Amino acid sequence: MNIQIFGKKKCFETKKAERFFKERRIKFQKIDLIEKGISPGELKSVSQSAGVKNLIDENSPYCQESGIKDAQTTAEMHDVLVDYTEILKTPIVRNGKKATVGYMPEVWKTWE
Repeated sequence: MNIQIFGKKKCFETKKAERFFKERRIKFQKIDLIEKGISPGELKSVSQSAGVKNLIDENSPYCQESGIKDAQTTAEMHDVLVDYTEILKTPIVRNGKKATVGYMPEVWKTWE
């Protein structure tokens, strides 16, 4: 397994995901979305697996500022999400081409 966890330092759900993999002694790479962001290629891969609309945290205070609601195509949504990583739901957990958004241990167990 090649696990990547994209999250935010203060996100409780991200911390729970990290603990899930630590308890099972599964190595993972942790990426801070605010500090490092997400590349357009990674975002495209994740959205193909999880769905671009599932990546958007509509409760984020940055949602209005970002203009994500005005984006009409998937490509426009990707452009906004790359620039405004604050509106991504976390954690985004990736295992190769598979990806989940949010805390989903029932799916991660099938990856073992």
